[in-house]
Amino acid sequence: MIQKTQYIWMDGKFIKWDDAKVHVLTHSLHYGVAPFEGIRAYEIDKSRSAVFRLDKHVDRFFDSAHIMLMEYPYTREEIADAIIQTLQKNKLKAGYIRPIAFVGDGDMGLYVENNPVHIAIAAWPWGAYLGEDGLKNGIRVKISSYIRYNVNAAMSKAKISGHYVNSILAKKESKLAGYDETILLDEEGYVAEGSGENVFIVKNGVLKTPPLTSILPGITRDTIIQLAKENRIPVEEIRFTRDELYIADGAFLSGTAAEITPIREVDDRKIGTGKPEPVTQLIQKRFFDIVKGRDKRHKDWLSYYKV
Repeated sequence: MIQKTQYIWMDGKFIKWDDAKVHVLTHSLHYGVAPFEGIRAYEIDKSRSAVFRLDKHVDRFFDSAHIMLMEYPYTREEIADAIIQTLQKNKLKAGYIRPIAFVGDGDMGLYVENNPVHIAIAAWPWGAYLGEDGLKNGIRVKISSYIRYNVNAAMSKAKISGHYVNSILAKKESKLAGYDETILLDEEGYVAEGSGENVFIVKNGVLKTPPLTSILPGITRDTIIQLAKENRIPVEEIRFTRDELYIADGAFLSGTAAEITPIREVDDRKIGTGKPEPVTQLIQKRFFDIVKGRDKRHKDWLSYYKV
């Protein structure tokens, strides 16, 4: 259960957590057109904290609206500032931030012209999405019977609530079968992504991840690719099959929520030795060193604030 904080930013002002409500005929509640983001803040030291790659998340939040023909009543700078203010108002030194935009009530039906667009920003404490043990030792994953949306069936570069119905079905299927997470294939049977994460495999020292053709361009994914290149790890953005995943030396999921979570098993097949291999360990260490301020090489990825 979410640990409640005190305030939510909503349409330009702070209101109490329990007062952040919408009408039952809110258009996006019925039709799923709600761009959103998942962002993390980390405590750097006793005096300050930082939001990781805030500008990239805000850019994607606006890109999602543009794809969906929505216009926000705020600028990128105003939303970025509101995110920082939400953390400070709630005295959060670390946590998860959820900006969401939605079409409000007014007219109903698939096409509406004059319903208002609202934006809310919430933040709360949140630990490891797939568990602390998963971060350390890896998780068990199942290939889903559901496939990733075709690029022309849904706009895969838009991060909107309606797209996640597919992910919820896939996640429920895997959890009910006793696994920690799921991986969806694309319509041609190649590995696409997790229910809310990007996928990487390691084979013979080469890091591979599906190309951006039909997947969400993950900000953590982009971070990993840059870190791999800095450490002279070859990177290939290339399609691969589930059996190539089975015989990989290592594999992991990436995302704001999942951070970098190793995969120890897929469809009851051990991946490599069943433990995180050296490339995964290196990338994971570099990632956490950066987001927690221990590695100064990417200070520009951190937006600092004080509580």
